[in-house]
Amino acid sequence: MIRSFLFICIAMQCIFTSTYLKAQEKTVQLKGVIIDSLTKKPGEYFTIALKKDSVLLKSVISDEQGKFSFAAVDQGLYILIIGSLGYQSKQIPVKLADHTDLGKIYMKPQGNDLNEVSIVGSKPIIKQEPDRITYDTQADPESKVLTVLDMMRKVPLLSVDADDNVKLKGSGNYRILINGKPSGILTRDPKEYLKSMPAAGVQKIEVITTPPSKYESEGLSGIINIITSRKMDNGYNGNVNVRNQFPGGPSGNLNLTVKQGNFGVNVYGGTGVWQVDGIKNIDRRNSRETAVPSSLYSQGFQKIDNFWAWGGGEVSYEIDTLNLITAEVNPYGGYNQQDLNQHFDLQDGSVYSGYDMYSGTRYEWRGTDYTLNYQRGFKDKKEHLLTFSYKFFDNSEPQLNNVNFSNRVNFTGLNYKQDNTSKSKEQTMQLDYINPFKKITVEAGVKAILRNGKSNFQYLNYNVAQDNYIPDPSQSNIYSNDQNIYGAYNTYTLKLKDWTFKAGARLEVTYVTGNFESTNSTVKTDYFNLIPSISFNRTLKNSQSLSLGFTQRIQRPGIWDLNPFVDKSRPNFEYFGNPDLEAVLSNNFELTYSSFKKGSLNLSLTYNFANNTQQRVFEYIESENLTRITSLNIGKDRLLGTNVNFNYPITKKWNVNLSGNLNYIWIEGSINGVLAQNSGVTGYINLNTGYKFENTWKANVSFNYGAPNVLLQGKSNDYYFIGFSGSKDIIKDKLTFSTMVANPFQKFRAFRNYTEGVNFTQERIRENFFRRISVGLNWKFGKLEGSIKKNERSINNDDTKKSSN
Repeated sequence: MIRSFLFICIAMQCIFTSTYLKAQEKTVQLKGVIIDSLTKKPGEYFTIALKKDSVLLKSVISDEQGKFSFAAVDQGLYILIIGSLGYQSKQIPVKLADHTDLGKIYMKPQGNDLNEVSIVGSKPIIKQEPDRITYDTQADPESKVLTVLDMMRKVPLLSVDADDNVKLKGSGNYRILINGKPSGILTRDPKEYLKSMPAAGVQKIEVITTPPSKYESEGLSGIINIITSRKMDNGYNGNVNVRNQFPGGPSGNLNLTVKQGNFGVNVYGGTGVWQVDGIKNIDRRNSRETAVPSSLYSQGFQKIDNFWAWGGGEVSYEIDTLNLITAEVNPYGGYNQQDLNQHFDLQDGSVYSGYDMYSGTRYEWRGTDYTLNYQRGFKDKKEHLLTFSYKFFDNSEPQLNNVNFSNRVNFTGLNYKQDNTSKSKEQTMQLDYINPFKKITVEAGVKAILRNGKSNFQYLNYNVAQDNYIPDPSQSNIYSNDQNIYGAYNTYTLKLKDWTFKAGARLEVTYVTGNFESTNSTVKTDYFNLIPSISFNRTLKNSQSLSLGFTQRIQRPGIWDLNPFVDKSRPNFEYFGNPDLEAVLSNNFELTYSSFKKGSLNLSLTYNFANNTQQRVFEYIESENLTRITSLNIGKDRLLGTNVNFNYPITKKWNVNLSGNLNYIWIEGSINGVLAQNSGVTGYINLNTGYKFENTWKANVSFNYGAPNVLLQGKSNDYYFIGFSGSKDIIKDKLTFSTMVANPFQKFRAFRNYTEGVNFTQERIRENFFRRISVGLNWKFGKLEGSIKKNERSINNDDTKKSSN
């Protein structure tokens, strides 16, 4: 105890001494004036950033007279970076030994290359491109304390509902990629991974709303791309982040980059736990217009123990200036243990039955992703590239359900177990070519995806006489699914003075085969699709632009949608996949207006429609007093929506960001010959504001509100989220302490799902922990010089349904 106390005292003394010595160093001021080189007028609202040792330290925005200044800057060597929409960026080496006035800095107009706009004047950074919005998480102080799931509440076009499901423009039909590539770690339930992953390990989050033809056509609403890899530079650098959340548990991640000559290595990994106890679950169901009225009411409490670990290593070797090879390995694994104790009351006419139930469900996941890329450059121009990529992943996701009954009243159901061993493998081969000519850029490529999924599921009843669990062959089977996709694409981009045109098409052929080994039966589906994509961008005066785009998207069912395994972890409710599901084609139109000056404004209008859509269907079986839930191709959907994102620096230290989405949805579908229809308004609004105090203190406040989700047979309730966070640099730009308090005024938040059919009404209520407190510590180390190339193209398999529901 004495040694521990002495160690803590010495450590605190070192920190305070370091902080004091830093305070004694002389600080200077750097200032200047931005001037348009053609008009000679002041350059207002330019972004000026100060960089040292590859680390962006601070940024400011020039005022109406083009003036800017940095106060209290330490002496040393820096790089001054200046940029704005419509101007060529400029980097100026600066050596600060005393107060420095750079005088007039002339900025040259950029000309026609206006495709990309980056807003870096105030953090967080939001980048608007013709087909996507990028959120720079490293520029957000809250990234040091939040998880990736919480960070997504702040990303334009994304929202997170009360049950932690991620939505893109209000929809759960999208695709998630990591570093532009699919990963087996996200094949089933991405929210569990995102909930345990610290945002400090993520560089940026891309929301691709109008994916060009080079992407697979899957994901009705678009693509979410999480970028974790870092640029490799000479020398080394690293980052260590540890955090603890109450309730929940600790988590952390490590990233280390080393580069020497043409050889670079990036190693990263992380782990986390999420442990909570006392989640209240309530189920209500009432029959209507049935011969014998019936009802069900259950209430219980759930305990969750979730563990996750992931890692990876990437090696990059630059053979010469034109040839580059990269290889990457990503292992991962974890489990989610859910223990539920629940009491059931059932009334069937005048007959009452009841029981207590223990349900233990354990999900596990483990696997490895392997990636190899080769890039060939050409001497005529650096953007002229030919790349080949190969990716393989192999993962396993076993599930075990253990259900026991006690305190029975008029109930004779047997205890039982379910064992579902699910495995999947995927190989992808891809060849991409890009050649930018004077005004036209040509892109083309071919791709093959070979997928195999297998599920061996068993149902075992408890035999009292044998005191053992006996398999039930009638409820057991072995199911395998092969899905092979072959595609080719071609895209052309034409840039004129004020116009940018992009058009392309993707040709895809898909072969699907499903086999039931126990019954020796087969299900086959083949389909052919030609997917167009077209967009126009018009650059207007005063840093404004207008764009219009159209694309088609495909929703292919994933292995969990096809798997006929019947999940009976909740008695009286059965969930199962449908091997007869077909792909869905959606048509998407989007009109976008953008304005970038001192602040940024982005407005978009969206309309999409689809037939034969995949809908989750609830059916009440009166004779069995049972609800069955599966997916069917019965829907007809239409959506008219608008999105807004507004980012404005009120002062150099105070920034406000507002984003929102408002949709009107029409859904209809036939269930057992009866037409079901629903419509309504859904959407969300996010408000974030941050302030940078003196002495490296930062504070942030976030507020989110989400309207109810509109479903074919019902809806969910609305929700809100409020968070307060702060951070302090203990050692400037090296060691940072952060803390966050979310929803301090309410401990639990009920997530309600209401469903109705022709003969029943049903409501499920889940009271999740709402109030959360997090503390974190982030340490950056190392020094980098120069840079090394990384592959410009990589595998992007966005071609299977990924729903957070």
